[in-house]
Amino acid sequence: SYGMVIGYCRGDHFPNVLYGYVMLAVIGGLYGCIGGGFLGLGLETTESKQPKWAQLLTEMVAGGMLAWGLLIYQLEWFMTPPRSELWAACLGAAIAMIWYMVRNKFDRALRVAIYSMLGAGFGFSFGNFIQGLGQASGLSYNWWNVMEFILGLSGGIAMAYAVATTKWEKTMQPSRTVQNLSIIFIFLILPLVNYFSGFTEEKIRDLAENLSVSDIDSFVLFQHIEAWLSITLFAAIGIAAWWQRASDRLQKWFSFVMLSSLSLCYTLLALIHKGFFHIELSIKNSITLYLPILFLAVWLGTSITQPWLNSSNSAGNKKIWQLVAGMTICIILIALISIYINNPTDRTPQRF
Repeated sequence: SYGMVIGYCRGDHFPNVLYGYVMLAVIGGLYGCIGGGFLGLGLETTESKQPKWAQLLTEMVAGGMLAWGLLIYQLEWFMTPPRSELWAACLGAAIAMIWYMVRNKFDRALRVAIYSMLGAGFGFSFGNFIQGLGQASGLSYNWWNVMEFILGLSGGIAMAYAVATTKWEKTMQPSRTVQNLSIIFIFLILPLVNYFSGFTEEKIRDLAENLSVSDIDSFVLFQHIEAWLSITLFAAIGIAAWWQRASDRLQKWFSFVMLSSLSLCYTLLALIHKGFFHIELSIKNSITLYLPILFLAVWLGTSITQPWLNSSNSAGNKKIWQLVAGMTICIILIALISIYINNPTDRTPQRF
């Protein structure tokens, strides 16, 4: 829960504002650390070296419960009162994961986790700063979306950089059955879960009322049809590409086809969920930029080459501390700037 933390950043009292930005960096860092850690461990799984997943998950659950109990129930170090304080459980889980990687010498995975943590942590703080600037400018826009996109962009770039600049050994291949089930899960089951949770009758009718749709029943029907067509089309593309992955024509573009089809599927589902195809196009509407952003990301992903990247197996302590120092300075600066551009009200939360 971070809504209250963002509220702290909207004040004009420096300790409160700085606290808000630092805590956003902590929350974003936890996102990046756990996500990057799991990705890194998967990539570092080889025939001779494999994570003991059951042990790792057990340690993470235990670490999460211990940290949550100690920090929240014993020391009462509340970050977001009166909201959920499960950040402490995530912190304990992240520490347990890092300790597992250090103890078992998963240095490559640790490198990905640390870079992802720093990227997502900075991205959350900086994204909220941009949101504050946007709101202060008076421009009518979904600045909350901008903040979330910057969080994802920053964390994603950091994670991609860490993966691209790490020397990986040959990853162990799962069995064919596991791979086939994974493809079905990713391309079919997960989109269906999103569909059944996001396209309920009540939600679609509420959307129709917000869009002032006259024929609500037809709108509901078309929403379901559009969602089903998107899921079916891109699931078929992904699964077909998987079955034909060994062909000479597809081998070069296999990863591109798989990632693009999955990304397009979720992007279209998001657009349909927002009623994008039933509203006037406007640059003021943030969902208008979903597809251009996706196409830009695809173009960058296929255009950038790696010769200039230096590979490494370790986290690089000197560089890490330099990044931490740079992040700290940036967060202090944006907190100082924020207290001069904010326009707090009586409802602006105060932590101290």
